[in-house]
Amino acid sequence: MTRTRLATLLGALFSCVLVLAGCANLPDSSAPQALGTLNRQPTSTGPHPPTTGRDPDLLLHDFLEATADPTDHHRTARQYLTAAAAQDWDDSTRTVIVDKPDTLRESRSGDTTTYRIRGRKLGELRDGGSFRAQDNTYETRIEMTKVGDDWRISQVEPGVVVDSSAFYKSYRRYPLYFANLAGTTMVPDLRWVSTTKDQLAQRLLSLLSEGAQPALAPAVRNVLAQPIHVRDGITKANGATDNVGVGLGGVRIDFSGAAGLDAHSRELLAAQVVLTLAGADIPGPYVLLADGKPLDERYPGGWSLDDVSSLNPAVSPNDRSRLYALRDGALVTVNPAKAEIVPAPGYFGSVHNLQSVGLSEDGRLVAAVADSGQPPPAPRHTLVLGNFDGTTMFSVVQGDSFTRPSWTSDGGAVWTVVDGSRVVRVVHDRATGNVSVQDVDSSALTVGEANSTDPVPRLPITDLSMSRDGTRAAIIAGGKVYSAVVVQQPDGKYSLISPQPVAVDLSTTAVSIDWSTPDTLVLAREGDVNPVESVFIDGSELSPLSSQNLTPPVRAVSAAPGTLYAADSRAVMQLQAAGPAADRFWRETPGLGANTVPVLPG
Repeated sequence: MTRTRLATLLGALFSCVLVLAGCANLPDSSAPQALGTLNRQPTSTGPHPPTTGRDPDLLLHDFLEATADPTDHHRTARQYLTAAAAQDWDDSTRTVIVDKPDTLRESRSGDTTTYRIRGRKLGELRDGGSFRAQDNTYETRIEMTKVGDDWRISQVEPGVVVDSSAFYKSYRRYPLYFANLAGTTMVPDLRWVSTTKDQLAQRLLSLLSEGAQPALAPAVRNVLAQPIHVRDGITKANGATDNVGVGLGGVRIDFSGAAGLDAHSRELLAAQVVLTLAGADIPGPYVLLADGKPLDERYPGGWSLDDVSSLNPAVSPNDRSRLYALRDGALVTVNPAKAEIVPAPGYFGSVHNLQSVGLSEDGRLVAAVADSGQPPPAPRHTLVLGNFDGTTMFSVVQGDSFTRPSWTSDGGAVWTVVDGSRVVRVVHDRATGNVSVQDVDSSALTVGEANSTDPVPRLPITDLSMSRDGTRAAIIAGGKVYSAVVVQQPDGKYSLISPQPVAVDLSTTAVSIDWSTPDTLVLAREGDVNPVESVFIDGSELSPLSSQNLTPPVRAVSAAPGTLYAADSRAVMQLQAAGPAADRFWRETPGLGANTVPVLPG
């Protein structure tokens, strides 16, 4: 698929609505609809059965569109096969999405013919609708034979191959939500689903009950697991069974076994359900019951998004929009409205040897990479941890290079990578003030996966950004972008596992990355064309942001709710989320020139 195709991304970017225009590898688009009638059903009437008298190459094209409909084990697509092939075809192994597949005839003899399908592979859809981005060539052979006067497919390999354009019409991306292990917030798990609007709520609840995808499962908790289950089906809030989830009327769900849950687990269950359904444009109220009685007596008439805001990963209790900057090696506070720039108090605002800075979400703690001042062969840099006022400081670890420090949302730890390969987690105990350094097991980054084209080892690591929910780390390694899962082992140590490629079709090296929403990354890359892009954490929809007024190269990006900042070759630029996409362009932040990098809390 080319980058000339535009896709509309509907989602909360920087906790607001940001419409992005960009390359259309797995877009999520829908036309505006009236309030209460939002419908993310497939935009077409669906694939059609085989047409009588169709030439074999055209029939094969039709088959690759029909495979986009998974209803009844691809009932429509099976009509393109001979009776024996239809019975033998295993459509459960995987779904391969191919961009504009070629259908090339290799041989034909009488009533038989062989075709080769060839195209750019965008990715695979795996069990439960999880997507794995890929960017390589796909090829397979299809044998066809005449049945009466019509051609039918007589041999097809296990799995499903689907034309990307048909896939986009049939499937939509939805976030499922699971609790992080600490039970402090929800974690998005993106899935691709093909179903009708009135069946969507049931399908999403079924996926929730099946649990998180295997790569994410070790880092999350699923309250909607056995013995908890949905009983008596899902209805509208008033008990009506027709058009559940369509238009107004809310939903009513009774959870068998939930009466035995403690109060916090009930809140987690409610957050999983409410955020998942709301994220699919299924409006509330969400009437949730535990064995026939209200799940929480505070909400007998139903839950709303506001009722689970404390567990919503898109909502922060702190002001994460405050702007700071690293200018001439010192930390400064910035008031763009008044064009005021004030050095931070104490050490961090008075020195001029800082290379990068990370601020805790509440703005009280600073982790900074500073020149060590030591002659060779001593390490060139040191990581300094301290209070924002600079009254307390610790030099905690030394090395020749560090990635930009990245804090966990609770300010309990900061992550960085030393010398391109050593991932460390610096723990700060706020009660005692003690600081300790823990090495993180990142060996998974050096191991290749079966049938993967990812280069290994995935080194050096040049940027690392922790998600606010603490379950993922976005990584730039070897100039490529990955998302890895963060897992705490029984001995208390941490590991990075299951690295998944993201933004696989970048044509140049990625240089900086940050989390713009709980399920979206923003990145800067080398080059003059589309230097800032956005991508979902499953690798779908790599979309260029506006480049108007940017002067490449872009050195760093940072995201705050409602605003994106980029440091280019001449200034710190900002992009607002509000307003029509066509009118959105980068504006210069007053007083911050080429020697400045934006710094945001969190």
